[in-house]
Amino acid sequence: GGGGGDSSPAAPPVVVNPSPPEPTGPDFSDVDASFQAFIDGTSDFDGISYVLVDAEGVIHQKTFGDHTEDTVVLLASTSKVPAVMTLMALQEDPEVTFSIGEPVGTYLPYDGPYADRTVEQMISNTSGIPGLRLLAEYGSPAGPSIEDFNHLCQYSGQPIFEFESCGQTLVQNELPTSRPAGRAYDYGGSQWQIAGVTASVAANATWNQLVDRYLGTPCGLEVFTFGNPWESPTSFTGSVESLAGTTNPNIEGGAITNMADYAKLLQVHLNGGFCEGTQVLSEASIASMQVDRGGVVATNATPYGMGWWIQTSNPGVLTDPGAFGAVSFIDVNRGIGGYMAIDEYGDQADSGAPPAFFIDQAIPAIQSAWDAAGN
Repeated sequence: GGGGGDSSPAAPPVVVNPSPPEPTGPDFSDVDASFQAFIDGTSDFDGISYVLVDAEGVIHQKTFGDHTEDTVVLLASTSKVPAVMTLMALQEDPEVTFSIGEPVGTYLPYDGPYADRTVEQMISNTSGIPGLRLLAEYGSPAGPSIEDFNHLCQYSGQPIFEFESCGQTLVQNELPTSRPAGRAYDYGGSQWQIAGVTASVAANATWNQLVDRYLGTPCGLEVFTFGNPWESPTSFTGSVESLAGTTNPNIEGGAITNMADYAKLLQVHLNGGFCEGTQVLSEASIASMQVDRGGVVATNATPYGMGWWIQTSNPGVLTDPGAFGAVSFIDVNRGIGGYMAIDEYGDQADSGAPPAFFIDQAIPAIQSAWDAAGN
């Protein structure tokens, strides 16, 4: 209204169909409250944080206790999905001859009892190479000789251990209770390290050079890299400089990240393989990581893709939990994902509690909030 003299005819009433209200984002306050309750109910953890993403970017993040958005943590096995992403990207590189479906002996300049296994078998925990269940028999942590360390070389940041020569030790020294490939699910351990060493040899590059080439640079990652913190995890102070063992990185569990970096890595799985406008993985590679390989073997069948645990009780959800308490997940049906950070590395902390909380309580609450917003 307004303007015009008294003699102006009255404007006809305008009939407007009421437009739907502007869509509001999901309300994650209940999820935030559950995180606060978790941290309030434990003396083991001084801080916790989480971030949620969809294909477009971050949809929610929250920090609790002494965490900030810049907190850098040791990922332990939450390193596995980014490790697999690196291997899949290498396989797609037309300038490098490398396939996860070939025996590693195709690329390694030596033979050994495990040279006939494939990277695909190794990163699905189905290679028949004994996993972490046999860790006590991997070698002597006290040495005194390099030979005495045997398979434990993969968990050492000491300069006497070299990444590729340690890999040769793993391929050539058969462990007790080894099985033929493809028969049993046996989580973690040497098979993952052999996969990473094979990639480095095939590409004539260090592992971290591959991570930077295929993920770090295109995704603009700030801190994400691999080291080897296992001899003294509590020596890691939260600074990149305090990460041990970057020249002998542990593939299955040696990465560090901040919240923003891992959020970008998760988005790749939701948006068709893109990081900041660059396609870093094909949709076929992303889908292949989600195909169950661990659940179809005869012994200890466990639903597992490559890097992802398949949560059969929550269809469409895949998770990558770590021994220090971090977890990442994607929900392929809803097109969302998330990452939770924990930074307590001492033996006294109940590091199994955060992943149990996140997978059993937080993810269903996140799904409920997402669904309630009409998504």
